[in-house]
Amino acid sequence: MNRKAIPWWQKKSNLALAVFLLAAGYFLITEHRAHVIQWLPWGLILACVVMHLFMHRGHGHGGSTDHDDRSGGNAG
Repeated sequence: MNRKAIPWWQKKSNLALAVFLLAAGYFLITEHRAHVIQWLPWGLILACVVMHLFMHRGHGHGGSTDHDDRSGGNAG
């Protein structure tokens, strides 16, 4: 069977959900702007901490690597 995958925006239920989420987001932002702006500096600080934690995954910190080679690189 040769079925093509339907993109998410062409399904009626997904499109309705996207429209609902956009409308809800718009009203949340417009009606609660004073509350949101009040917490923006704290959100920025929290974002920095979270990015710091997630970005250190690629450095190999905390992993068990074999860096204990005392031969000095001379294998001869």
